[in-house]
Amino acid sequence: MELLILIVIIYILTTIRIIYEYQRGVVFTLGKYQHTKNPGLRFVMWPFQSMKKVDIRVKAVDVPDQEAITKDNISARINAVIYYKVKDAAKAIIEVEHFSHAISQLAQTTMRNVVGEMDLDEVLSQRQQASDKIKEIVDSLTDPWGIQVDNVELKDITLPEEMKRTIAKQAEAERERRAVVIKAMGEIEAAENLSLAARKLSEAPGAMHLRTLSTLNDLSSDQSNTVVFAIPLEVLRALEGLIRK
Repeated sequence: MELLILIVIIYILTTIRIIYEYQRGVVFTLGKYQHTKNPGLRFVMWPFQSMKKVDIRVKAVDVPDQEAITKDNISARINAVIYYKVKDAAKAIIEVEHFSHAISQLAQTTMRNVVGEMDLDEVLSQRQQASDKIKEIVDSLTDPWGIQVDNVELKDITLPEEMKRTIAKQAEAERERRAVVIKAMGEIEAAENLSLAARKLSEAPGAMHLRTLSTLNDLSSDQSNTVVFAIPLEVLRALEGLIRK
């Protein structure tokens, strides 16, 4: 009798399971899903019952480097990180085998497909839009598995060396183009201001004489021995009038 009691006590002790707050226990009875246990002290009546613990915390999974061909036929190596968590522990165990590996494989395929629908310039300049699209696709496909994808981030985009040189040349040409445009706009603005100043001087009697005197005053402070300046037409016309008289 004592031996029987001892065996029963040992059996009960071996049925005790502790489920932590970040875990859920999926219980099977004779191979059939029964229920999901919440955190705490739980009992699993083996050999008729078995339990698999599932971590429901957010996990970060690195998506390995993938060789992707963009829409404009440029090869690039891209890697990413995907953040997900289990929202239904039973589905994560029953519907898919090794859900973490399955999510990584699905993310790799989706990433190649999304990048293949975009030009290289779009991939480089619209990285967040590409990440959001990958997240949307992966989240919808993993929903039957009881998985919720929180975020997907493209980490690195590695281009071939010749493509890097081409992009650098393109950026340099763009900077030169902008410099030429800015210089041309400055010339146009300067010409407009000079034209306006010339009109103002021609409209005001004696303005050109005052300008000439101001210029001579500025030249007087120069240490050079020779000064060459143009005589305004108004001065020549005044002299011509005096000669006629």
